[in-house]
Amino acid sequence: MRASARSQVPPFEVMAILDRVAALRDAGREVLSLCAGEPSGGAPTDVRIRARELHAGSDPLGYTGPLGTAELRRAIAEHHRRWYGLEVDPASVAVTTGASGAFVLAFLAAFDAGDRVALVRPGYPAYRNLLHALDVKPVEIAVGPDTGFRLTPDALDAAVAASGPLAGLVLASPANPTGSMVSRDQFAAITSWCAAHDVRLVSDEIYHGITYPTEGSATTDRGTCAWSLDRSSVTVSSFSKYWGMTGWRIGWALVPDDLIGAVDALAGNVALCPPTPAQHAAMGAFTERSYAEADQAVEVLAAKRTFLFDALDRLGWDPVAPVDGAFYLWAGIRRQLGAHRSSTEWCRALLEHEGVALVPGTDMDPADGGGFIRLSFAASMEVLEEAVERIASFQQRG
Repeated sequence: MRASARSQVPPFEVMAILDRVAALRDAGREVLSLCAGEPSGGAPTDVRIRARELHAGSDPLGYTGPLGTAELRRAIAEHHRRWYGLEVDPASVAVTTGASGAFVLAFLAAFDAGDRVALVRPGYPAYRNLLHALDVKPVEIAVGPDTGFRLTPDALDAAVAASGPLAGLVLASPANPTGSMVSRDQFAAITSWCAAHDVRLVSDEIYHGITYPTEGSATTDRGTCAWSLDRSSVTVSSFSKYWGMTGWRIGWALVPDDLIGAVDALAGNVALCPPTPAQHAAMGAFTERSYAEADQAVEVLAAKRTFLFDALDRLGWDPVAPVDGAFYLWAGIRRQLGAHRSSTEWCRALLEHEGVALVPGTDMDPADGGGFIRLSFAASMEVLEEAVERIASFQQRG
């Protein structure tokens, strides 16, 4: 007997680093971890209150429908009206076990084995690995400083010329790890390209709300929802990032009419239903206080982003992605590698010698990531300040 070929996806290098962080801390070392893709503040107050009341009560917390409770689906639809001015039928909302669950359902419903689906590189590695596990062929499209790490229709044309017709495109705006966003006009050009080429767009919108609008930037206030441009797309979002609810494992998708039946049936077979306690508690995310708390957390992230950009000259990192949104810094460190052959070796040495944990770029970009790192600035300002001091010291020693 053997494991299936499609299960052979590469492990994340970041997991090895996190294991080493845990080992060092167990040994009494102080380690500053800038790896995690999660806000440090946790869930809003009203979510915590609802969870506490829920578990103190007598609700048996049994199964819900496969696509979530009617109450939460209505609240998510109302959230889209509030943020984007969109009228969404709650029947089009699929509540899922995190955004990850939404991607699995969307990929199963939209694509067949052997289909080609385009991805941006650098990008979130789980897209590539999930598609591979489903026998769908990822077609990676490299983006870089020349386009602000943003996808263009010309790049899609080049991908089709090189690899053949596409069945789908997965696009995140803001993106992990670059933080780059496409403007509404750029997004409209991409959705028009998809429509003209019969390509299903899967829009990753989990970092919406964590944006840093500046004059002349591509950034809109919250991000552009794909359904404001094309309702044949699938949008994926989550309570994890803007509301800081990573471990609650609750997300959602807006699903077009031709896929909703398939997603409903698949959801019932894959997970029966999303986590019931998290669904009920997530209703607390939509209060005025919760929106205010989340927006305040974004203001703190913006200050930390400014601090890091001010430190770039000292660190000598280049090129650097724009960080229009999200809370990652994607930076080139090739000139700082010294004797280290790649960002993987550099990150391991930084961790051992200085107690600072960063993510090497190879997880997000297997081709060119050896010269890049991803730094999460979701940690506290104090941790960031100390980390920059340690990194500068490490680089000075070569």
